[in-house]
Amino acid sequence: MRPHLLPGAVDPAVADGVQGFVVPTVSLLAAVVVAYLAATLLAVLVRRLARRSAVAADLTRRSRKPMRAVLLVVAVWIALRLSTDPAGWTRTVEHVLLIALIITVAWLIGSLAFVLEDAALQRYRIDVADNRHARRVRTQVQVLRRITVAILVLCAIAAILLTFPSARTLGASLLASAGLISIVAGLAAQSSLANVFAGLQLAFTDAIRVDDVVVVADEWGRIEEITLTYVVVHVWDDRRLILPSTYFTTTPFENWTRRAADLLGTVELDLDWEVPVEALRTELTRLLQATDLWDRRVGILQVTDAVGGMVRIRALASAVDAPTLFDLRCYVREGLVGWLQREAPQSLPKTRWEGTAPTPATGRRAAARPDSAPTPVLPVPGAWSPDDTQTISTGGQDARLFTGSIEALERSRHFSGPGQDVIDEREQSAEDHGDGRQP
Repeated sequence: MRPHLLPGAVDPAVADGVQGFVVPTVSLLAAVVVAYLAATLLAVLVRRLARRSAVAADLTRRSRKPMRAVLLVVAVWIALRLSTDPAGWTRTVEHVLLIALIITVAWLIGSLAFVLEDAALQRYRIDVADNRHARRVRTQVQVLRRITVAILVLCAIAAILLTFPSARTLGASLLASAGLISIVAGLAAQSSLANVFAGLQLAFTDAIRVDDVVVVADEWGRIEEITLTYVVVHVWDDRRLILPSTYFTTTPFENWTRRAADLLGTVELDLDWEVPVEALRTELTRLLQATDLWDRRVGILQVTDAVGGMVRIRALASAVDAPTLFDLRCYVREGLVGWLQREAPQSLPKTRWEGTAPTPATGRRAAARPDSAPTPVLPVPGAWSPDDTQTISTGGQDARLFTGSIEALERSRHFSGPGQDVIDEREQSAEDHGDGRQP
């Protein structure tokens, strides 16, 4: 029985209930206010540092929300511990707060990692002419960012699961049978793991970089994104080609910007034997000098083939990068075709036929009589004959690709192969590693 209370007295049970509700509520509100003030004060201090440091400014922007979340969870946990007695519901709330703390701490660590990666990217600009090193760093940072996110998520999930006793028991049993599980998982995820390792290989072996111009699967495009499992190629007509990472480690492909962005492009024309090569070479020089697409490194016109009734003319020009080279090739092709139509229409391709005397049906050659005359062959208008000998000049030094100038000789050295000293060294190495028998 409850004791008899005097008039105006307060029931102790009611007072304890009110106190058990009001005190934790006030403590939690105070904890929220303190956490907000602490986060605001910390943001002000970092903002003052950000005036002189770009890294601090990025840190303020990225870590504002996760820092507030961490401080809020910690403050609420401390207030709950100080204002309540241990009970069943408090243990449940503290477990929830522990899970929330793990999530917010992982969020905060991820934001700090992103700040460091952004600081690394700011040191290397890609809006300059020679940006090969900057593109390599950017590719590696993008892969590292994805690896960081994956590791943080896995660690957070593992930490959350370890807060449950049943999950700890299951983890111990899984650890005991990790060998069998790893074999099964490796066989099941063989292709996925191969793509992951291929993505890491692409990022850190410098095979391709973001913004590299490549030719893959007969498509010309630009490397837009490199992930751990696939590569996105932005094709020239705004299509996206999604290729697994293993494609670039197992299939040959062209990388047009592996060492430098400047390239050489060709324009080939099949023309008649009457083409005026020297005049056409002069027109190529005029076209190149009249456009800003040409970088003034190489501008050559050569006869590369003369069989099958046609003369193959190849115009070679250089540009600063692949897109400029494409426009330059189209410009040169249109200019040369227009000049041939206006100034040298006899150079346009044509097909010639020459008639001969019919062969007797018996297959025997008719006996030649002294008074018999040879069968006349009608001349074909425009046909070439041995009497129409014409000397085709090789032109000046500008018609040579690998000889005739300092630049051409330097270009030829790149394709001349190893020197005699290297060949001798290889032969000596082969003898040293042989079976010891003298030749």
